[in-house]
Amino acid sequence: MAFLQISVGPDVQVGGSSGKCFMQVFPQCGMLWFALRWSMSRKRGSARGVKGRFDAGEAIWSAIASAENHWRGKSIMSDRTDDLPEFGTIILEREGRLLKMTLNRPDALNAVNLELHDDLAGALWFAQCDTGSDVLLITGAGRAFSAGGDLDHLSRNAESPHLFDHEARMAKRIVFTLLDIDKPVICKMNGHAVGLGATLALLCDIIFAAEGAKIGDPHVHLGLVAGDGGAVIWAQRIGLARAKEYLFTGDLLTADEAARIGLVNHCVPREELDNVVGAFCQKLLSGAIGAIRATKILTNLELKRIAHAITDAGIAYESVSVRSADHKEGIAALRDRRPPQFTGR
Repeated sequence: MAFLQISVGPDVQVGGSSGKCFMQVFPQCGMLWFALRWSMSRKRGSARGVKGRFDAGEAIWSAIASAENHWRGKSIMSDRTDDLPEFGTIILEREGRLLKMTLNRPDALNAVNLELHDDLAGALWFAQCDTGSDVLLITGAGRAFSAGGDLDHLSRNAESPHLFDHEARMAKRIVFTLLDIDKPVICKMNGHAVGLGATLALLCDIIFAAEGAKIGDPHVHLGLVAGDGGAVIWAQRIGLARAKEYLFTGDLLTADEAARIGLVNHCVPREELDNVVGAFCQKLLSGAIGAIRATKILTNLELKRIAHAITDAGIAYESVSVRSADHKEGIAALRDRRPPQFTGR
């Protein structure tokens, strides 16, 4: 009997029975497949793989060949690079080997509603697998990067908390897809980045913030736990003590202060932001991109280990807080433009 089931975290899934298999492989998994090939010693038949024992037939070798081809730049998807998926709230554009992703709800300061939340998961998934680009640039349309959660959307979730369960799954996908993308991800923080907007920016590899922009994670102002990535990334960027201070208070930092303490990489005059970010992206694109991408894989290993340890618990705690009286009070206070009266319930 030829039965195959391989699972390597969120990176690789191969499964099937009677020689039939399906496969999901992402560009950064080459290192894992090299380890798998070593463990199998190029033998056909049974082998001890990454997870347990499996009986391997032709399906295994077909899967490995597909993975290796993908790692070498031979896409298991379409070889065409001119076809970009369309999203209602995100614009994808190509500039040579640069893939540009623009959050596109400018009238709402790119606040995250259900559509944008789902679009983020889909667009990042595409960027991860896209063989037509070597650098990903993320920015926002208009005067904000992202103002965080859309108030009307938050209100609906508070009234019907079960709706948040879908977003909890999508939030996990957003976090891990960002960490799994092996090409450099650059954030052009053209304006305020708040809540999930801050998390999205901070999970990028390099952040260029415009002077006058602010960044922060005020989940607690709405009676929510900062469980959708904030608890993972803030401490890795500025240390645990400072991360606790800003996550406990929800205070926003100016771009200048954020750069001073290392939360973002650079604070740039607004009129120079496009040129500075464009020049940096071109510097990467003209470099040894294979070495750069492999270096990113290495530097993200510990960050991904921490994310795996924290994210499930974080999203679970946030799901509980969505159902709290304090969350409803936080939303009502924001609508009424008054200080909230929290009760701890």
